[in-house]
Amino acid sequence: VRDFKLETYFSKWEFTAKYNLAASDVESLSISDLLAMSSTSDKQAFQDLWLGYTETFGNKELRYEISKTYDTAKPEHILCFAGAEEGIYVAMRVLLRHNDHAIIVVPNYQAAETIPLDICEVSGVPLNPEENWTLDIDRVKNEIRPNTKLISINFPNNPTGAILSRERLDELIRICRSRGLYLFSDEVYRLLERDTQLRLPQIADIYERGLSLNVMSKAYGLPGLRLGWIMCKEENILQNMERYKHYLSICNSAPSEHLS
Repeated sequence: VRDFKLETYFSKWEFTAKYNLAASDVESLSISDLLAMSSTSDKQAFQDLWLGYTETFGNKELRYEISKTYDTAKPEHILCFAGAEEGIYVAMRVLLRHNDHAIIVVPNYQAAETIPLDICEVSGVPLNPEENWTLDIDRVKNEIRPNTKLISINFPNNPTGAILSRERLDELIRICRSRGLYLFSDEVYRLLERDTQLRLPQIADIYERGLSLNVMSKAYGLPGLRLGWIMCKEENILQNMERYKHYLSICNSAPSEHLS
């Protein structure tokens, strides 16, 4: 697997540079900040928290709270991970095989393309900088092959901040539905839109073969909790991802789940 160049750079400079002008998340909270928002009973529950293993799918109460951030999700549609990165890795490993083909919209968070490239053939479709970094849906359509299995998108986009129009998103979903393709949607910057009128629906709410990725790191300012999740309504895909997670983190941190 290729070096993750962004994270390699951060490993060297993120915690030693005097000024960080490259952060992509809101100002992080402290535990004191977080507990100040809670009730007395919540504070006591945190103090009394049992530090044993947790459920691989994630704490039931947490999954219920996450499901409420979607329009159509149930707790059983949620699988929690140790950050968004683990979710990307597991989803790609479960969905893709050697003989498959994936279409990845670029630029993006490097893992979105590096992990599929380690599995199968990948075609990158670039956003158009001449049109405010929008996505040419016809160009995506032209890249589809008989063995295409998945399209991966990221809006609001990292690093451009671009947001796809609802009309183009609906057209992309129509294409995916007509071909039976999975649509993996990295939505970690959702809720950070400058214009809330541009906010897109979450893919797994509006497409039956959609997977929506999110995390506590960006919009919630809690990257240190290392808590991410995928919402997906295909039961067999969720089960296979949960089984793959057994070889990685196995389960999440109990304090992180409680604080999330």
